[in-house]
Amino acid sequence: MKKFTLFLALISTTFVAVAQLKDPVQWSFTSVKKSDKVYEITFTATIEKPWHIYSQSTPKGGPVPTKIVYKTNPLATITGTPKENGTLKTKHEEVFGVDVKYFDNKVSFVQNINLKSPVKTNIAGTVEYMVCNDSECLPPKKVSFDLKLQ
Repeated sequence: MKKFTLFLALISTTFVAVAQLKDPVQWSFTSVKKSDKVYEITFTATIEKPWHIYSQSTPKGGPVPTKIVYKTNPLATITGTPKENGTLKTKHEEVFGVDVKYFDNKVSFVQNINLKSPVKTNIAGTVEYMVCNDSECLPPKKVSFDLKLQ
């Protein structure tokens, strides 16, 4: 009986561990030099079906919007919010009581970076996002990035 109970406990622990590892969003980060002092950086999320992530402009009271936070770099200037490239969908979610804006399949966030002088440097920070499907949401997650600008 003890062996059977131990076996059940191990199986249960394995299922819980696998469930916690679920990550239906894969991120890639790129930078492209546009001129001596201007770079375009792109954050691309590839999202497994049937999951989706939320727009930066999802209203308050709704799910966690995607947010990009940059570490301070005295050599670079970042203005505005990244442009969203993807098929934006809007849907009223009763559970939140607001119209949510989201992307499924793939979305890219594109930001221009202006350097104060033509030097080599890095842009680092995090992307925070929340992923949901029609029956569940996973806790918000942060992914770090560190892009070379050369």
